[in-house]
Amino acid sequence: MSILGGDVLTQLAFSVYENRGVYAILVGSGLSRAADIPTGWEITLDLVRRVALAQGASDNSDWESWYREKTGKDPEYSALLEEIAASPDERRAVLHSYIEPTLEDREAGRKRPTAAHGAIADLVQAGFVRVIVTTNFDRLLETALRERGVEPTVVGSVDSLRGAEPLTHSACYVLKLHGDYKDARILNTSDELSTYPSEYERLLDRIIDEHGLIVAGWSGAWDHALRASFLRAPSRRYPTYWASRGEPHSSAQELIEHRHARMIRINDADSFFVQLRDRVETLQRTHRQSPQSVELAVSGAKRFVAKAEYRIQLDELLLEEAHRLFQRLDAPDFQDEKELMAGQGISSAGFQQRAIRYEVASEALAKIVGVLGRWGDGAEFGHVLDIIQTQYAKADRGGGIVALIGLRSYPSVLVFTAYALGLVRAGRWETLHRLFDARLVREDREGRRVIETLLGFAWKGTTDDVWQRFEGMERRHTAFADLQVLLFAEWSKSFLGLVPDFERLFERFELLGALAHFESQELAHVEAALAQTSMRPVVWVPFGRVSWDKRRGSLVEELENPEYRTAICSAGFCGGNPAVIDLFLRNFSQLRHW
Repeated sequence: MSILGGDVLTQLAFSVYENRGVYAILVGSGLSRAADIPTGWEITLDLVRRVALAQGASDNSDWESWYREKTGKDPEYSALLEEIAASPDERRAVLHSYIEPTLEDREAGRKRPTAAHGAIADLVQAGFVRVIVTTNFDRLLETALRERGVEPTVVGSVDSLRGAEPLTHSACYVLKLHGDYKDARILNTSDELSTYPSEYERLLDRIIDEHGLIVAGWSGAWDHALRASFLRAPSRRYPTYWASRGEPHSSAQELIEHRHARMIRINDADSFFVQLRDRVETLQRTHRQSPQSVELAVSGAKRFVAKAEYRIQLDELLLEEAHRLFQRLDAPDFQDEKELMAGQGISSAGFQQRAIRYEVASEALAKIVGVLGRWGDGAEFGHVLDIIQTQYAKADRGGGIVALIGLRSYPSVLVFTAYALGLVRAGRWETLHRLFDARLVREDREGRRVIETLLGFAWKGTTDDVWQRFEGMERRHTAFADLQVLLFAEWSKSFLGLVPDFERLFERFELLGALAHFESQELAHVEAALAQTSMRPVVWVPFGRVSWDKRRGSLVEELENPEYRTAICSAGFCGGNPAVIDLFLRNFSQLRHW
């Protein structure tokens, strides 16, 4: 037995995930049925009922039989609508009443985007689907897309097609084959649906030829022009998947066989598209860049940083990894924070899983940036800062629990830390101080220095001791810093070379960061305050492990060394004034009593 065991839905999810943007979705009236927008058949029977009652017929439960007895024919949507409403404007007015929500509908939540519309919009937002073809007149898909910040290119007539953004340039292209219910040019009758304008036919032929297809909610019976597009398509370069609630209509079966489509039995459109989205998101969430590809990118960075003539290639590699990270973080599974909540608080398991996923997503970029810190020449500084700034700005939006707001910027912390560790390892003190002192612009607020935003306890992601909930960290006062040491001890093998005592190097980074944080203080104020107390530090700085670890003594001795002091002061620390180091160390010494 195969691993899939006939699970066609999972097979489709893999194909959608691995072939981003290749699949187009074709949906019919079955998609909007759960929103209480009737299908064409339901509209047909309701029109029969209304006509019959207007003619004085008694109410009954089988209007299909009544119509057959009266006319000798089966009810047909297009024929009946053409008979009732002679002009396109009249037909539009008839349909309007079935699609436009009334005040009562709005209050009851009817005729709103369904779970299926939302799931399709999520797939579009994540970049897995770019093209949607629909026979529906309603605007529920457009509403769902816009609710997620996606502005689709909507084509509902030949006029709009001529002025629309080209298919290849559109992030989301919605082709409404039958038009929009507010436009009198909608296509309803058999004559209108027998052929499409040539512009539509060429576009449809291209979509069917160049894309895989996911068909749902369309019977395959009524729209002769769309059927013809299926039948004349010469290529099957990508597969077709056809979702059906029961046995497909004989007309649909013909198309399924012609396209060699794979059938998926579904209960309804909502459950089908929600399950498809969830499985694609699971694949996205659990997939990580292979260790080989990460190390290949790191090796490329080392090769390019060694020679000035490879500067362009280095910049492209860095930006490519940055865009990969941003695209990953923009996916719906990183935007949804429901899994992180437990009642009114934070779910420990959810928080830990999200933190690990941020680490997986950031690994390649952080290691490349670490290479640039270790072996760069300063030309990379602006690019690295731009990446940190861009991710931080993206994360610094929206409300919620403070720790979760902070967690959104965790990738910025990882990139910042990797670059800083590379700089410390190389002794590039001037660039390190530039990094600490750089300002991160915050939306509608005054910018703050990197060192006041991303270092240790200064980063708001450490709020509420959430990192103590990780296994083995329950009693750690510096749980976040301890976890960072474990993470970067492994990552840094790619960019720091052989480090006899990695923890000491990490704590040197912490101590210099704390010094940069301290240097903005008024010396006279600090000196006066220190003279009045001997029990606790008078100036808060974001100390981490270095506040308690036995290595602190040797690191203090470093700062007391005249040669080392001169080197870091000349690089910009303490404004070039060694006296600031003395005050800093006096403040720091109180930690042993605190």
